[in-house]
Amino acid sequence: MKTKWMLGIILGAMLSACSSVSNTQPVSEKEDTTAKQLLQGLWMDDVTSDPIFRIQGDTIYYTDASIAPVSFKVIKDSLKTYGSQTTSYHIKKQNAYSFWIQSTLGDILQLRKAETAADSINFEQPDELHSTESQAVMMKDKVVYYNQVRYRGYAYINPSSIKVYQPTLSEEGLEVDNIYYDNIIHICVYEGKNELFAKDIRKQDFSGLIPDDFCQRAILSDMDFVNVNARGYHYQATLCIPNAASCYLINLYVSFNGEITYELAE
Repeated sequence: MKTKWMLGIILGAMLSACSSVSNTQPVSEKEDTTAKQLLQGLWMDDVTSDPIFRIQGDTIYYTDASIAPVSFKVIKDSLKTYGSQTTSYHIKKQNAYSFWIQSTLGDILQLRKAETAADSINFEQPDELHSTESQAVMMKDKVVYYNQVRYRGYAYINPSSIKVYQPTLSEEGLEVDNIYYDNIIHICVYEGKNELFAKDIRKQDFSGLIPDDFCQRAILSDMDFVNVNARGYHYQATLCIPNAASCYLINLYVSFNGEITYELAE
């Protein structure tokens, strides 16, 4: 009987503890749909009258087509944007025609709603402006000799529609993602008129050699045919983060039987 009594106390304590824990679980923040509705439209700098962004539905579109659109929510007294990183801006003032927020730099960005949609032409989207058909393919070639045999190596740097996002700070102090486009590079080697090897190279081919975070933010920017030696055909790729000094050089070795290996350049 005493044992059952003790078990009842322990069970009751456990249930009480479980109840206490469940009551302290984080609750999802409720979105202010009324404030979001007030934000629909084109917003301009109240001082310069320059268009800054247009809000449609759950998305903010920027006047600069190189900046990616971003989803957002209004929660309590904050505007939260959800790009490559989540950023919260304190709302200082909001009504039907005025919207003031505190930028990342601490300045107050004062915006007013445009009365007409005439400036919406400034909001052409990246997909409308970027076309791989209009981007030139760069061709590089080099002739080398090995064991008195003439080889010619080609590298075709092909622009693609693969987007690479780079977080940055806009002139207004807003956290935004700049859009860049990756390349796919076709390499091939000829002995005379005979094609000995050909392959499309993407940055993902080097994923085991460089940090994943770097690979996601980098662009396969260049490729050079170096030489032919006992290991086979030697290329060198350049992988860089846009507008940064960070780059990796990667050696590509293609054996005479067509097997390719990748190594970090020393």
